[in-house]
Amino acid sequence: MSDTRNRSVVVCGEGLVDLVPVGENFSPKLGGGPFNVALALGRLGSAVGFVSRLSSDAFGDRMIDSLTASGVDTSAVERGPEPTTLAVVNLSDDGSARYSFYLEGTADRLFSAPELPDARAFSFGTLSLVLEPGASAYEALLFEAHRRGRLTMVDPNIRPAVISDPDAYRRRFRTWLPSIDILKVSDDDAAWLGSVDGREWLADGVGAILLTRGGDGLTVLTLGFEVSVPAPTVRVADTIGAGDTVHGALLAYLERHDALDPAAVRSFTEPQWQAALEFAARAAAVTVSRPGADPPWSAELSH
Repeated sequence: MSDTRNRSVVVCGEGLVDLVPVGENFSPKLGGGPFNVALALGRLGSAVGFVSRLSSDAFGDRMIDSLTASGVDTSAVERGPEPTTLAVVNLSDDGSARYSFYLEGTADRLFSAPELPDARAFSFGTLSLVLEPGASAYEALLFEAHRRGRLTMVDPNIRPAVISDPDAYRRRFRTWLPSIDILKVSDDDAAWLGSVDGREWLADGVGAILLTRGGDGLTVLTLGFEVSVPAPTVRVADTIGAGDTVHGALLAYLERHDALDPAAVRSFTEPQWQAALEFAARAAAVTVSRPGADPPWSAELSH
């Protein structure tokens, strides 16, 4: 595996295909939390690389093409003959999404950890932190990135349908907390993990909690203060990829402001977090205004 040299951010995790309902049929859309985060970062102009294992099937080829077209370095992506993971999406009337998965024997589960790539920040999340043997490999990269003083951001992006032992997962989640600088959770994620808003995880070593609250906006919690911004008013097509866009946009904002550093994030002031959240909320508003996980390009946010 080649290295992702000269990258500011490396996103680690799965790519998959969302089967999104269109009338009585389903339309395949490229997705997966980490894949969407990488797309968002690339489209917003960040120097980003993707670390994953993708199938050598047609879906895997399309994912590589999409990442490359969005400016994402894919030189560290493993390829394998196993099929691509499929996620069947069920959309509610308000555009919110529920998922069921086809996971057995898929390529992303067989990820093996490389040497830690050269980057300032590392992002992790979703199925890649659940499904073994790949989960342990991604977990090892998280711990190593933290040990080397790199900024780490994690979104567990809980999918209860694939977590066979919730209590074991919650215990494992707690072991990650001292190695996380920014923990992104939705209000539903926090509740599933046994918390109202994750505030108590700050005492376990997390630098900041980024809480996504759907139409109620975004909140950051630190040991010293709390900052919230509303969600922009927009006609919602669906919410697929909204949280991933927030994740990627926040890291893009930190890169633009030379703050991809654990100490910098932990010293952010309330006005700095306010500006960062407003940028992330604007980016997510574009994503929810169109079908599927389709993060905005930088030019779309400059208008």
